[in-house]
Amino acid sequence: MKTINDFDFKNKKALIRVDFNVPLDENFNVTDATRIEAAKPTIDKILADGGSVILMSHLGRPKGIDRKYSLGHIVKKASEILGQTVYFSPDCIGAEAEKAVNNIQPGQILLLENLRFYAEEEAGDVDFAKKLASLGDIYVNDAFGTAHRAHASTTIIAQFFPKDKCFGLLLAKEIESLNKVLKDSQKPVTAVLGGSKVSSKITVIENILDKVDHMIIGGGMTFTFVKALGGKIGDSICEDDKQELALEILRLAREKGVQIHIPVDVIAANAFSKDADTQVVDVRKIPDGWQGLDAGPKSLENFKKVILESKTILWNGPLGVFEMDKFANGTIELGNFIAEATENGAFSLVGGGDSVAAVKQFGFEDKVSYVSTGGGAMLEMLEGKILPGIAAILD
Repeated sequence: MKTINDFDFKNKKALIRVDFNVPLDENFNVTDATRIEAAKPTIDKILADGGSVILMSHLGRPKGIDRKYSLGHIVKKASEILGQTVYFSPDCIGAEAEKAVNNIQPGQILLLENLRFYAEEEAGDVDFAKKLASLGDIYVNDAFGTAHRAHASTTIIAQFFPKDKCFGLLLAKEIESLNKVLKDSQKPVTAVLGGSKVSSKITVIENILDKVDHMIIGGGMTFTFVKALGGKIGDSICEDDKQELALEILRLAREKGVQIHIPVDVIAANAFSKDADTQVVDVRKIPDGWQGLDAGPKSLENFKKVILESKTILWNGPLGVFEMDKFANGTIELGNFIAEATENGAFSLVGGGDSVAAVKQFGFEDKVSYVSTGGGAMLEMLEGKILPGIAAILD
């Protein structure tokens, strides 16, 4: 696996695909700069070698040119984080981009305009990829968040750099961290899968059953399993058409010797509201008119025991509706258990939009081994897929 550490960038122009698809407020200020910060080590290494950096990214889902989605909005924040002026090209291909690239000196950084202003980017257009490729000497993919898309700048472009292509430090770390769970894991391995739907996690569950010893199922998914097993779930969320599937997962797990842990009690509420009345009830006996919105105390005791005995932990999805304080305790406690296991030497990987949001909100970022930056890409790797953006570099 070639990374930027295998190259000397002196007097070279590094064309880096980054994921600067960051959230902006109504005044176009960056509200979360995590993705820019994550790219800094790669950029720093290339500049330290004496190379220049040309950054390309998308922002949002524009339909054609739309200034609301201009990457120009993030230049100030990027300059601040990277500790020097980030120059900006108002186009990503053509005469203006070429002129900006020709003006860039070793040790300087140029950011190209939003790739998705061209429909050719998402279409994986070869000619568009070729025009982008002409702007750099070495192609670096450091955008894990888009590695599962066969777009021009993430996959197609790599063919124009047969020998001069590599992974950035962020993408290399993502691959390495996922491989620690999927291929080189220390046992026992525990996967915590939360969120509301079994259907969105089914391929992940099927793929990782061969790789884990324990699987904790939490969040809204719980109730599809409980109902399939004959429990009464009141008004809790449930995918009725996935009950057979839930039973099949349990059967498969038994066959493979994987222990599945489902909550035994829940915090139930009489409405989906932060002001609802709550009570702790047996997960199989939720009264009509009530719905389970968080894991209960006995469930957390059970989960704690499993997690503290684990050597490898994957966390994807919260245990409850953590956005409301009343139903955040399960997710916070889970974070505490994983932090404690990590401190005791376990490897813990957190990924998937909601879990990452929870980890940030409750201050666990520095207490777990690795927080993945790509929700969809991580799920596809967990499903056992080879991501096109990764395959293009390895090819």
